Amino acid sequence: MTPQHPDTSTLEFIDTHAHLTDKQFAKDVEEIVARAQDTGITRIVTLGTDVESSRAAIDLAEKFSIVYAAVGIHPESVRESSIDDVEKFRELAAHDKVIAIGEIGLDYYWDKASVELQQEFFERQLQLAAELDLPVSIHDREAHEKMIETLESRKSLGVRGVLHSFSGDVAMANAALALGFYISFAGAVTFLNARNLHEIVRAIPLEKMLIETDSPYLSPHPLRGKRNEPANVKLVAERIAVLKGLSTEQVESQTTSNARALFGF
Repeated sequence: MTPQHPDTSTLEFIDTHAHLTDKQFAKDVEEIVARAQDTGITRIVTLGTDVESSRAAIDLAEKFSIVYAAVGIHPESVRESSIDDVEKFRELAAHDKVIAIGEIGLDYYWDKASVELQQEFFERQLQLAAELDLPVSIHDREAHEKMIETLESRKSLGVRGVLHSFSGDVAMANAALALGFYISFAGAVTFLNARNLHEIVRAIPLEKMLIETDSPYLSPHPLRGKRNEPANVKLVAERIAVLKGLSTEQVESQTTSNARALFGF
């Protein structure tokens, strides 16, 4: 089957993971959001990585109609945070444009010394998400086994969510799906040498996929090396369409439906 490539300007995409509060967007965030709208992006989820950036994410959500916020403490931020900070998200999450707890998770690549502290923050934020009945946006880098172990051990909480910018293998993806989680793909899936991600895209159902940019990071091919932005999420959708032998419209429609189901848009 030859994939179709419709005019994506007529489609509606949701970028389920971006960092609009990043300093790289400080001077032109208005233009970034406007360009996303012009490209057919109808929702952008911008995520906090600590208390300060979570508050800034809410400020952007208040300023721009298509922007929604997630609040949380990233594993790379745990050393500069207090476990008591987690309780601050209870009040922040009461805002009507906060739709998730995130970005939370485990990262054994950058800071293996803080593994126990990361685990404490991660589990406490999973508990908070369960108490608030909010989905989670999860960061996992080189902590695949511990991530699945943690999610399985906390299954009784009933936490739902997404493993963002997925970097595991097919077995991990299937384990996450069995727990009810979505798998999200960012710009790396467009890389020609990302054979592992291509295999996962082909293996799992479109009904369990989300798309994202993780901007300003992970710019998709052919924009590698440049600053990423939400407008580029359509390139992720186009690559998934090719890998699954579908039309871009089919990928757009289903991933948008999936995002709405998870985040309650």
